Amino acid sequence: MRAIQVSAPGGPEALVPADLPEPVPGPGELVVRVTAAGVNFIDTYRRAGVYPAPMPHVPGDEGAGTVVALGEGVAGTTVGDHVAWADGSHGSYAELAVVRADRAVPVPDGVPDEVAAAVMLQGMTAHYLVESTFPVREGQTVLVHAGAGGVGLLLTQLARARGARVLSTVSTPEKARLSAAAGAEPIRYDQLEDLTAELPRIVRDLAPGGVDTVYDGVGRATFDASLACLRPRGGLALFGGSSGQVPPFDPQRLNSGGSLFLTRPTLGHHVATRAELEQRAGAVLGAVADGTLDVRIGARFALADAADAHRALEGRATTGKVLLVP
Repeated sequence: MRAIQVSAPGGPEALVPADLPEPVPGPGELVVRVTAAGVNFIDTYRRAGVYPAPMPHVPGDEGAGTVVALGEGVAGTTVGDHVAWADGSHGSYAELAVVRADRAVPVPDGVPDEVAAAVMLQGMTAHYLVESTFPVREGQTVLVHAGAGGVGLLLTQLARARGARVLSTVSTPEKARLSAAAGAEPIRYDQLEDLTAELPRIVRDLAPGGVDTVYDGVGRATFDASLACLRPRGGLALFGGSSGQVPPFDPQRLNSGGSLFLTRPTLGHHVATRAELEQRAGAVLGAVADGTLDVRIGARFALADAADAHRALEGRATTGKVLLVP
């Protein structure tokens, strides 16, 4: 089968097409013919060596497709079923992927595989952030960084559905249009000379006293501004680092900022059990199926062009979700 392999940490050029043996499922595993694989920042971290990964390895945690083989002990899934996953498979950048059966969820009727692949990781991330990390309540005001990105667009819709006002940061007129269409009030951070000094002033003009919550997947470039945008006892959910990891800081800043809350959550801890995975995936895919959650696929790349997909993602040249299509 054709796959993408990383043999040593590096830049996007480390993603090399390869011919590999077709996988065989072990106990409790599925082999899935991949319709589409999601491209996520965690893939770039593993490729670059920021997060440890075995070498060589086939990247990709997320995807959707059709089950073609079952391992011993698999129950409740049959060959021909359409399934999606956001973990349980290190190897989704391939024509065939091995997926743990207990981490695969059924794709509802009416939801195309590509859309399921596009919404699993980012949709469940947005869901746990507004549902569990800092639960959004009616009348709150929240700030979403990278509002036209995959998580940002979904976060905005989920927060608005809960009755919140959403401010967002974006970097281009097109991204501002997309973020506004999702229900946010976009702020063009590319027009600011000093983000850390100017963004909090703009936010506090729009939301006197500061926002209740900041959802920050950008990291280093936005962290200081995020803290300065919060009201007393507000919360910062730092769920990613697309601009780089936040360096160590003095926790006393949380006190001086107004008894602020800071957390660094990750999806894995919010879908750790099968029951919670089914609940979150069911809520997200169900909202897609009934039309209450719109999923934007911003770019599709052929499997062989995985390096270009990473360049686009890391260069912030994308909106919505980036997919690899074998």
